[in-house]
Order: sequence, then structure tokens, then C-alpha cells
Amino acid sequence: MSIRAVIVVKEQLVRLFGLAGGANTPANAVQELPLNAIKPNPYQPRRQFSEEELSELADSIRQYGVLQPVVVRPGPRGLELVAGERRLRACKMLGLQTIPAVVKELSDQDLAVLALVENLQREDLNFFEEAQGYQRLLEEFGLTQEELAKRIGKSQSTIANKIRLLKLSPRVQAVISREIITERHARALLKLPGEEQQLSTLEKIVEKDLTVQETEDYIARILQGMEKGEHPQRRKVVRIYKDMRIFFNTIQQAVQELQRVGFAARVEKVEKDEYYEVTVLIPKKPAQE
Repeated sequence: MSIRAVIVVKEQLVRLFGLAGGANTPANAVQELPLNAIKPNPYQPRRQFSEEELSELADSIRQYGVLQPVVVRPGPRGLELVAGERRLRACKMLGLQTIPAVVKELSDQDLAVLALVENLQREDLNFFEEAQGYQRLLEEFGLTQEELAKRIGKSQSTIANKIRLLKLSPRVQAVISREIITERHARALLKLPGEEQQLSTLEKIVEKDLTVQETEDYIARILQGMEKGEHPQRRKVVRIYKDMRIFFNTIQQAVQELQRVGFAARVEKVEKDEYYEVTVLIPKKPAQE
């Protein structure tokens, strides 16, 4: 995160939480609240939490306690978590009954922005979760990209580029997240029309461990082939089939030569799902005249 972004985040937290300088004013009084009374943040952009990291945090809390209180707000369903989901989950793992917390009055928009900011500051979100967080803020609260950029300390172009990633289908997004390729790889795939073509190209990227530049070059060749009405992968398949025919013909010619000199040789070819099975049967002795 840039220095400017950190400053913006700090100012945002101070303005909304009133926690400047570690002051413990009555409005910021730390309370021990029951864990089961705190509902999850409905605007939490993060979808997955590392069990290993939560276990490490739980070990730290077991030894030293919760060093920083979570922040909650009164909501329509009771108390809603604003910041500190990992601490909350770790305390539940330990079987604790209460957690130190500060109660603040916050709007839905502030709640959503701060949930996103907290994760961005810790760099916990993958780029799709980050993009979904931006998109939700824009849609639910009517913010422009420029307004959102100012709120979280990012450039408008950064937000626009992130949101463009959501044009990839859920299937493509799932594969990218699972294979852990870079955001620039993902952006390159946007140039390809259609989910199936993106998935097949993604498979190639992972299989060959292509760099971003190699990926962009590969996609450029595909697009050039499409303009000419022919896909480079299709040319490759045709070439492979031609090579196989040459291979089969070579075997057949060898068998025919054995037959010519008196051996009752024969060749058997069976087409399987994934391969061809070729068997050449050659008698140990030539056929009797």
C-alpha cells in the first residue's frame, strides 16, 4: 500500500472510530462483549480465511490476550462487526465467551468502506474480492469511481482496472484464484471473446508457466489467427493429425514388407478415449510355402 493510501486509511479510521493517539474516551470505552452477540459484517469482502493464519493468531491470543479490541456497531440484527474478523474467529476457535470491543455508531456506507479498507491495508484480498468490494460500494451507495478512490486512497484508474476483471465469468475467476496467477495474466484474458476460449488459454498459461509477456504474445497470436479466420491451435491440431497418419503409414509399410518376405505379420489399431493403441504381430517363423 502506498504512503498516501496509508495516510488516507489512518485519517478515515480516526474520523470514524475516534481512536486517535490511543485515547480511551468514554465514547471509545472498551467493553467485554459476548462473542455470540456479534453478527458478521454483511459487507465483508473477503471470502476465504487461512486456517493456518487463524491458528497462529489463536495461539498468540491464548498467550497474550486480544491486544487490540474489535469494533462493532449497533445494527438492525443486533451488534454487527466492523473491524477485527480474524480476531473474532480466532477467539471462537479458542472457545472464549467474550472479546474486548468498542461500540461505534456507523452508517452502512462507512461500514462497507471500512471493511474493504481494513482488508486492503493488510493486503488480504485477492484481486477478484477487491474488485467485488469496489463494485458493491459503487452499486449500493451510488458512489462514483472518483469518490470511491478518494475514500480509500487509490487512483480512479486502479479501481476501473480492478472492476474490469469482473467481466471474466465465475468459472474463469475460480480457476484463476485456484491457480494463483497474477492480475496482469487475468487482464490479458479479457481480450479473448468467450468463456471457453479464455479457459483453454488459461490452461495453456498454467501448463507452460507462461510469463505475463509470453501470455500477451500468445493471446495476440490467437487474435491474429481469428482475424484470418483460422485459430493457431487449430493449425497445430491439423499438423498433429498429419504426423499421426505418416506414423501409421510407416508402420503399415513395414508390416507389408514383412508379409512380402513370407511373414504373416499384421497390425491392429484401436482408438481409445485418450490415445491410439497400435499392436504389431510378427510370427517367430515365416509362413510355410
